Amino acid sequence: MTFHAASREALAAVELTLLDVAEGGADGLGGELFAVAGLLDREVGLRRTLADSSTEPAARQGLATSLLTGKVSDATLAVVSAAVGARWSSPRELVDGLESLATTAVLVSAERVGELDSVEDELFRFGRIVADQTELERALTDRNAPAEGRVSLVRDLLGGKVTAATATLVENLVAQPRGRGLVTGLEALAAAAARRRERSVAHVVSAGPLSAEQQDRLTSSLQRIYSRPIALHLEVDPDLGGGLVIKVGDEVIDGSTRGRLDALRRRFA
Repeated sequence: MTFHAASREALAAVELTLLDVAEGGADGLGGELFAVAGLLDREVGLRRTLADSSTEPAARQGLATSLLTGKVSDATLAVVSAAVGARWSSPRELVDGLESLATTAVLVSAERVGELDSVEDELFRFGRIVADQTELERALTDRNAPAEGRVSLVRDLLGGKVTAATATLVENLVAQPRGRGLVTGLEALAAAAARRRERSVAHVVSAGPLSAEQQDRLTSSLQRIYSRPIALHLEVDPDLGGGLVIKVGDEVIDGSTRGRLDALRRRFA
């Protein structure tokens, strides 16, 4: 998501409200915020009204309160009220902001019960599964299929196998893709979980499985190179022939046999 200046300020301010209400361990906060974001995504007129900076913040907050009282928790209402009372660069960025806040709420909840590592790993692994199975990706992104059916498929796939936080994040992405690809969306969520732990993500593809000792050495090396904590996301691709391909942000370190052969071919082409 890209936010302009006003929206970045609004998001930062509302996050303080979110973290404050989340101190009470508000269950379901993330899921309810996703639902409100979905409502505003569908209702263009309501979205524009709640993001109209030419009207008084109190009026916008009053409208949101009248619509949502009794339908969401007090914690969710407090966050939504803070959001619609802020100044956003556009109505669309209000929706983006609410979705970002929902993601943060889910990750904070996972962090508090010690499951943030698991959420990050589960999101990454599911992204790799989807990337490798074209039919599954097609089924989960079929716009002609009702959202309920796509979410039901996710629940069948993940039910009892992942944390509640992971399930909530994946279900929202499948139900409300909002122009995002499923694999890239899952990668972005995994990266958000890593940032929550103040770490960067290194996507590592190897020709074979790495031992725990190899993973430790690689993590230490990358942390020295980038001068910050690094989280490894591992993938095995026998077609590499040997070596590793490492991607950190926009930087790719290709030390694979295939990569070296490709480089030679380009040199002599």
